[in-house]
Amino acid sequence: MSPSPTPSGRTPSAPRSSNPGSSNPGSGLSASEPAGGVGAGNGAEVPEEAVTPLIRGIAVLRRLTEADGVSSLSGLERATGLARSTIDRITATLARMGYVRLDGRDAVLAPRLMELGNAYLAALRLPRLLDAHADALADELDESVSLAVGDRDGVRFIHQATRRRAMSLSFRIGDLLPAERTAPGPLFASDWNEEDWTRWRERRAADPEDRGFPAVPARSRPYTSTPSVGQLPTVGDDFETRVAEARRTGWALDDQLIEPGLVAVSMPVREAGRIACVVNVVSHTSRHTATDLRDTLLPRLRTAVAEMERELALELALDREPVPERRTPPAESGGDDDTAKAGNARPPSGNARTPSGLADWTAASKHELGREFIESLARGLTVITAFGEGRAELTLTAVAQATGLARATARRALITLEHLGYVTAHDRVFRLTPRVLGLGFPPLSRTSLPEIAAPHLTELSQRLHDSVSLAMLTGDEIQYTGHVSTRRIMSVNVTVGTRLPAYATSLGRVILADLPEARAVELLGGEPPEDVSGRPGGALSGERPERPDPATGFPSTPPISTAPERFTSELDRVRKAGYAMVEEELEQGLRSVAVPVRDRGGRAVAAVNVAMHSSRRTAEECVRDVLPELHATATRIEADLHIADRFGRVQPN
Repeated sequence: MSPSPTPSGRTPSAPRSSNPGSSNPGSGLSASEPAGGVGAGNGAEVPEEAVTPLIRGIAVLRRLTEADGVSSLSGLERATGLARSTIDRITATLARMGYVRLDGRDAVLAPRLMELGNAYLAALRLPRLLDAHADALADELDESVSLAVGDRDGVRFIHQATRRRAMSLSFRIGDLLPAERTAPGPLFASDWNEEDWTRWRERRAADPEDRGFPAVPARSRPYTSTPSVGQLPTVGDDFETRVAEARRTGWALDDQLIEPGLVAVSMPVREAGRIACVVNVVSHTSRHTATDLRDTLLPRLRTAVAEMERELALELALDREPVPERRTPPAESGGDDDTAKAGNARPPSGNARTPSGLADWTAASKHELGREFIESLARGLTVITAFGEGRAELTLTAVAQATGLARATARRALITLEHLGYVTAHDRVFRLTPRVLGLGFPPLSRTSLPEIAAPHLTELSQRLHDSVSLAMLTGDEIQYTGHVSTRRIMSVNVTVGTRLPAYATSLGRVILADLPEARAVELLGGEPPEDVSGRPGGALSGERPERPDPATGFPSTPPISTAPERFTSELDRVRKAGYAMVEEELEQGLRSVAVPVRDRGGRAVAAVNVAMHSSRRTAEECVRDVLPELHATATRIEADLHIADRFGRVQPN
């Protein structure tokens, strides 16, 4: 039976390898080929039905990724060869989608862009099933452990469990490495056919210094297929020999191929006879030589791989229903009216997306931004998010239904994405490829919570004209990890890194209130809170009577009793209200109100507050005017956090 035609009417080539991360059949793309203008990054002719704005928009995203997430608009113009007016329209559209943030003359990748990579990782299933095994192996060996998939003639990471050392691994989820300079590469290449080898040799000749792989140092010596007498070998010249050895032994070594001092050992994880991914253990020569790494760690690696393969076999045998995805927070499908008017409203996302919602958002965006909003770019990128957990393979009809796009529109988007190598097509079924991770995921995968929160804190401070802070709990103290001051003669000014007793601040109380009562008391050492105000009759001295404000239920004069039971009562009140208000606890005239910032599991991992002089607003005005804005800001921070930490680890500071 001959293969079924793709939506473009072309017949796809037979699959090139059994590797799920293998290249797109018939795409002609090399893993390392850089993006450029229309049709760049692909030697094949651009299909007539390809969506040119989508090709251009993806070129901009790739250039931003290569620039580590930030570039001037003029820099994007030079890098892509596109007209400045085109760059302006593309970045305006991406900003409207929440994928980039425009900061003056710079375009900055935003955490929401990670939903594209999340769609691939969710559809792949491997992170959900194997991440915990990789993390446990890293803990046991006290070495960094990675999971990798093949991406044409390269290797791309899908999980990293790194050790925090002075000299630590800097690779990120989504980073692409040349196959010949890694331990996983020979294992994937053991399944290559002659077409794959031809493509690899052509890439080596066209990119002799590995400039197309920004994640690795350039090769110091050019590649040549016929070295002259006495010429030193180039890194990777022995790749075919290493592939043959890996095919024979079932494992592979990297002895300082990427850079001096870095060594690694890898083994494949197989599912139904094919390589699903490769487990890679990385160390430094100060800890292990390559031979020592093999002799010492390979036995434990074999055991871990066997456990992973049993996990995959069990999943396959049970054919169980996929784990339901967490619904996207409501704020992710839009903001308040002021934000929408400013052109920053976001499209529906994840499971919260509905066909009618996407259509309404697109129409509203076009109405507000006019020709600055490129509908075909927004629709094309949305097609990627149609895939996910339980949606690894989709027909054209399924994509159209999931996105609410007309079949003709979805078809053209899929043709374009297939041409660029982001989807494969076989028997009328489409799958995402690992190349999707190249759209912003590497630089964004190392984003910290303060970096996620920073633009939202700035927005809130500009709206309220008050100081705004972000803090996390460290022991029995809070540590400020973000702060935006307002321009006033008298304003609240703290330094990032400052620590204060948690019980004396609104930020601390709202986080403490999220803890079990026993844990909160334990953090305070079971001792009564001490006065930190430095004034007679201080807020925590217990000498001034508590006077609850009838409008808020919180003390209008701030003191709480030094008695532990009274303090736990205060936390209970905060827990029920969902916010904390503190007045004059640290300094006379200082009033602040805080709300928690929660992770995907609902745990308060930080808090955000607004602080002001008490003469600026009454307690009632804070509840009426400030609290809704504060809740909205926390929700927007959470929306970005939930996308960023779905398959990665967001650092708290």
